[in-house]
Amino acid sequence: MKQALVAFISLFLIYWIATMVVPGIIEKDGNPVKSLPPYKVSPEALALFNSFEFVADLHCDALLWGRDLTKRSDHGHVDFPRMQEGNVAMQVFTVVSKSPKGQNMEANTADATDNITLLNIAQGRPVSNWFSLMKRTLYQSALLQEFSDGFDGQFMIIKSQEDVQQLAESRKTDKNIIGGLLGIEGGHALEGKIENLDKAYEAGVRLIGPSHFFDNELGGSAHGMSGEGLTNFGIAVVKRMNELNMIIDLAHASPKMFDDILALSTKPVMVSHTGIRAVLNSPRNLSDDQIRRLASKGGIIGIAFFDMAVGEDEIKGIVACMKRVKNLVGIEHVALGSDYDGSVGVPFDITGLPIIVEALMKEGFSDDEIKAIMGENVKRFLMENL
Repeated sequence: MKQALVAFISLFLIYWIATMVVPGIIEKDGNPVKSLPPYKVSPEALALFNSFEFVADLHCDALLWGRDLTKRSDHGHVDFPRMQEGNVAMQVFTVVSKSPKGQNMEANTADATDNITLLNIAQGRPVSNWFSLMKRTLYQSALLQEFSDGFDGQFMIIKSQEDVQQLAESRKTDKNIIGGLLGIEGGHALEGKIENLDKAYEAGVRLIGPSHFFDNELGGSAHGMSGEGLTNFGIAVVKRMNELNMIIDLAHASPKMFDDILALSTKPVMVSHTGIRAVLNSPRNLSDDQIRRLASKGGIIGIAFFDMAVGEDEIKGIVACMKRVKNLVGIEHVALGSDYDGSVGVPFDITGLPIIVEALMKEGFSDDEIKAIMGENVKRFLMENL
């Protein structure tokens, strides 16, 4: 009885401290914006950006942080009002269910203390979330639907080719109409059960990155310990995702898993948020050979916005990565992959995308090439593969 009482008091103290101290501090410290809005660019760059009907970004972790995305926030990187203000048609919102303490680009163990458990306690999320990665996944998925329902019919969740087409058509007459595609960052969220893949699909998930920062039941991570490729469970997941027309995201995959999935998948895959090794040599970034092989299968590559992916001068690095992919395999394979709200600092929030347009213009990219990078490539990819 005494041990049970001590355990209860300890848990209550952890909950109280986390609830009183952590909210707001964690996200404000973890998701800084290095330059605050409003952002200034040339009239030419702004006019070109505002002419685009379909701007899209392939990676954002905003569902993790407990913010009401229907309200404009003064911190973090993405919410629905800022999407509207920034002329962004579609954002991929990914679910993060586990993150190892001491997370780094080189090597992480799967049994490290999980940062997301404390975050769920701090946010007062259901107790079921504390102990189940799948429960966390379904909870965050339901949040996006709740936010959509509470945004006056101006936000739609993208689940099919028809939804992409509807979003594109709606924005021709009303640019306040925006959309989001729901993804999962790390197949560990499936808890080793293939039936959980179907549960995720039913919850609206249409994209999954098989690995995140550590090895899991599907196979190896670029930042894990084993360097392994797909396991038998991973093979089953890839085959089922192909059957469901779900998008496979190779960001964070080990080189061996990258190769295995390219060989196995019957559909094109993407890398949602990455840098390029020719620009910055990092385990998370793509080699020229990987870029060529992914492009040969019809894939698409989202360029991230933060320094550990593109270098300390982020704007210069973003453009250099885009130029490298363009020169290697063609402009049709380049996209935005910010990693907004992903516990990284970025040079601007989602209202600052015209800065990239201006930087691309200065580097000699044509208007059509910039339009493709800023969203048309994503629209085409989803129309062909969802």
